[in-house]
Amino acid sequence: QYLSYAPIVFVSAKTKQRLDKLPELIKRVNDNHEQRISSAVLNDVVMDAIAHNPTPTDNGKRLRIYYATQVAIKPPTFVIFVNDPELMHFSYERFLENQIREAFDFEGTPIHIIERRRK
Repeated sequence: QYLSYAPIVFVSAKTKQRLDKLPELIKRVNDNHEQRISSAVLNDVVMDAIAHNPTPTDNGKRLRIYYATQVAIKPPTFVIFVNDPELMHFSYERFLENQIREAFDFEGTPIHIIERRRK
């Protein structure tokens, strides 16, 4: 789903219908793109997500998520420290992305999630 996070606004250049909504939407998306989330609040959201939907297992090995932090803006990039990055299934990564997007209103901006082994 290409650009599934992007808002859709139907406008008309001919009748100028809904053109007045574009500047407000552009500003909101830009603000979301520059948003920085504290690690404590981010970890609360991630731990709530794990409580709601436990991490997957693979051959008896369970993915353990230790903590998450935001490392960049434009686009928002998050690093999630885990016991084994190979255990993170793409569907669970997408679940976490959706939880973060919903909790912090990242409408209109891509979110990058990087799994990293805890040292």
